[in-house]
Amino acid sequence: MDSSWRSAGLVLCLAAGSAVAQPASDTQSLRREIDAMKADYEQRIKALEQRLQAAEDAQKAQPPTAAPATAAAPGAPLPPTAIAPPPQPVPSAQASTQSLLETSLILSGQYTRTSRDPADYRIRGFSLPPDAQIGPGTRGFSLAESELALTANIDPWFRGQANIAFEPDNSVSIEEAYVQTTSLGNGLTLKAGRFFSSVGYLNSQHAHTWDFADAPLAYQAMLGTQFNDDGLQVAWLAPTDQFFEIRGELGRGRSYPGTDSNRNGAGMSAISAHTGGDIGESQSWRAGLSYLNAKATNQDLSAFDPVGNPITNSFSGSTNVWIADAVWKWAPNGNATRTNFKLQGEYLHATRDGSLVADTTGAASSGSYRQAQSGWYLQGVYQFMPRWRVGLRTERLGYGTPDYGANAGLVGLDSGSPSKQTLMVDWNPSEFSRWRVQVAQDRARPGNPDWQWTLQYQMSLGVHGAHSY
Repeated sequence: MDSSWRSAGLVLCLAAGSAVAQPASDTQSLRREIDAMKADYEQRIKALEQRLQAAEDAQKAQPPTAAPATAAAPGAPLPPTAIAPPPQPVPSAQASTQSLLETSLILSGQYTRTSRDPADYRIRGFSLPPDAQIGPGTRGFSLAESELALTANIDPWFRGQANIAFEPDNSVSIEEAYVQTTSLGNGLTLKAGRFFSSVGYLNSQHAHTWDFADAPLAYQAMLGTQFNDDGLQVAWLAPTDQFFEIRGELGRGRSYPGTDSNRNGAGMSAISAHTGGDIGESQSWRAGLSYLNAKATNQDLSAFDPVGNPITNSFSGSTNVWIADAVWKWAPNGNATRTNFKLQGEYLHATRDGSLVADTTGAASSGSYRQAQSGWYLQGVYQFMPRWRVGLRTERLGYGTPDYGANAGLVGLDSGSPSKQTLMVDWNPSEFSRWRVQVAQDRARPGNPDWQWTLQYQMSLGVHGAHSY
């Protein structure tokens, strides 16, 4: 616009200078031309002003754009929204441990009524250590086994777990305390510490997950109820559609049928293989075969002499236990919340071979010893409506014919086969609580059957991991 005014002024100056030298008619003509030029320029200026006003109105109508970031003065505090506060550097292992620590407490108690005194409970034909945890326990009200479980990821490569058991007699024991790899790859997992062996089906499960209040007689007679040990375990899960897993173990051999002794080598070795899968949408199964070898040195065993007096024998040698197990589950369309059924059975065969000192406080006679024993159980548990289940278990043992060698006349022999029939009903108000009533006819001891009644509760506090199949 300024250049237009300058052009107009120059034209007017030229016109004025020229008018001085021109006659009057020419002067009037020039004046008319000047007026025409002024009118033309005024129109052009007005058109430019209108265009400017239109451009300003259009700019105001657009949405505001973010202002460009401006550099802050050195040392000046930045506004909170200008730059987010930097994250604190936390090691991944520490963060993982803090976020994944799981603590749970299993509270369990029971009332037991028996027709025979539990203090003299034994399983005929099976010589067991004097402190073996067998039988129905104590009469009357008592705490059952309560358990504190701690589980956490240690770092991206390991996780740890500890299960501390509180016994009714106020004793405390470490059931499990181990570390386990999480990322070896190729289906491999390594476990180190104290853990329940993976032999069989029931052995690796904690007591509060059992479908009955006690372990089967075969487990009590040949595995000391549950076999756990200190050692190493390696597991391999095959990359196949059908489940197939194999586990190998080496351990100290500290619990029955082994003994804790001062040896450098392993006192226990075990291997187990399991396979399973689904049958349609409503059925699944798992079956396996396991082998356990445990060494014993000067292991005290309760027995009796030919006239029935209690004696103590001492065994040194090895025990081989074979276990075949199978489980079949049914749930309509895979939904087990309303009704479901579980059929479970195991067969155990144990062979003890070594030497025996008969009546260690009396005759103290040494000789060879060999005995083959077996036992099985079969149980079915049916959930007939939500929260309610009923179960039946039948079981029998065969202790074979022991070979006492030179001590044949010093140790008494039993007759008959131990057996037991158990019926249970439980009510589960939620997945964290359970009430159970169980009645059993126990014929493990010679003589009349022992009728055992058990009322039991089990409560879970805190975060508890999922149980195995």
